[in-house]
Amino acid sequence: MALSCAWSIGLRGVDGEVVEIEADIGQGLPGVSLVGLPDAALAESRDRVRAAVVNSGETWPARRITLALSPATLPKQGSGYDMALACSVLAAAREVPAAALRGVVLVGELALDGRVRGVRGVLPALLAARRLGVERAIVPAAAAVEAGLVEGLEVLGAEHLSDVLAWLRGDHRRLLAVRPRARPVARGPREDLADVVGQKDARRAVEVAAAGGHHLLMLGPPGSGKTMLARRMTGLLPDLDVDSALQVAAVRSLAGALDPQEALPASPPFVAPHHSVSSAALVGGGSGLARPGAVSLAHRGVLFLDEIYEFGPHVLEMLRTPLEEGEVRLARTDGVVRYPARFQLVMAANPCPCAPPRPTDCQCSSLEKRRYTQRLSGPMLDRVDLRVSLQGVEALSWAGGPTEDLEPLPEDTATVRTRVLAARAAARERWRDAGWRTNAEVPGPELRRRGRLPRDATAILESQLRTGTMTARGADRALRVARNDV
Repeated sequence: MALSCAWSIGLRGVDGEVVEIEADIGQGLPGVSLVGLPDAALAESRDRVRAAVVNSGETWPARRITLALSPATLPKQGSGYDMALACSVLAAAREVPAAALRGVVLVGELALDGRVRGVRGVLPALLAARRLGVERAIVPAAAAVEAGLVEGLEVLGAEHLSDVLAWLRGDHRRLLAVRPRARPVARGPREDLADVVGQKDARRAVEVAAAGGHHLLMLGPPGSGKTMLARRMTGLLPDLDVDSALQVAAVRSLAGALDPQEALPASPPFVAPHHSVSSAALVGGGSGLARPGAVSLAHRGVLFLDEIYEFGPHVLEMLRTPLEEGEVRLARTDGVVRYPARFQLVMAANPCPCAPPRPTDCQCSSLEKRRYTQRLSGPMLDRVDLRVSLQGVEALSWAGGPTEDLEPLPEDTATVRTRVLAARAAARERWRDAGWRTNAEVPGPELRRRGRLPRDATAILESQLRTGTMTARGADRALRVARNDV
């Protein structure tokens, strides 16, 4: 009997746990038994690993092999355990020194010819390994750029299983040493706020929303600039710090949306799903352990829902908890996963189904309008900090450039962003001891305790509370908006 161990990382959402892979070669008919709650992709690894080992010029033990993945209660998903399984079997067969596997985690899928293929989730796996005190990791060479985002951990890139086995036998020239890269990268080109014609009130609402991290609803006829304003909001937001950028990149890696050659993103993400999106695609889901959805891909950025009244009511209601708590918790039979989801929600809609350029041309009945707008429920509207109405554009008064007879050009993104950054810095300083970044993150009780206002300033809120036209949550949101220094 021969026994050996190798280690990999099992992911549950963006959190990871070290998985110990034990290989036992014992008496009995040749075969491979894999235990430890593997999913279908992992269960099929028995054939992939055997073919990869043989085609790499190694000998596969012609005996009974038992592979156990521990902790046994953690569901194991995907093909990222292949490399660790192969090394564990060969170490048990005394083909490679078992001592060389200690302190090393291996992540990667094996092709039948022994090539090491990339897998989803390399970045969160390495972040988890660093957090758990692992010293060294071997990952696919194709994920070297992604792996280079992690500091404080020695990372090696492998192109072929034979390279990994040579490294275990002492030839350290066969693996690529992944060097940490400078990060985050500079911003890409921005769409300019000066492109939006007119809409002074809406531009002001976008600025205040960006300054305080508030959710925004824009109502207006087609072509009034709602989508243009939403797409330009990320240009007003501050660049992501290193921790936030790593969180964004980790979620993208899990979703398979991170370009293997992409540098760490510095710009806040902008995610705009179509109104036909399913609930699983919006908040996360899928079979087994749920995968991240659009709300998590928009973490620390903007989630834009255009034509909000066309979304399914059930889909919209699933946004309530993420809007309040800044994370998504998805429970499945295989366990509960958590994904970050602290985003700014920007919604846009036409005022009625027919949506004419001018309100006087509307042909909709009051009943049709009510049915149209009731898809967005009262509790969802109560979580929106700002609502603004846009009017149809009636004149391009500055199309020829500023002159004495024409209105001045609207402010560009750089000018407005300067005020937004100053307001964010003031909010960060104001709430520094509690760790809140924006006014939108401050809980209502704390906001009322620290930022008490004179009674004459809150009289209108108290009046609306007494008449039932505003809820306590709505009053708190009004106070948060009022605290912005813009």
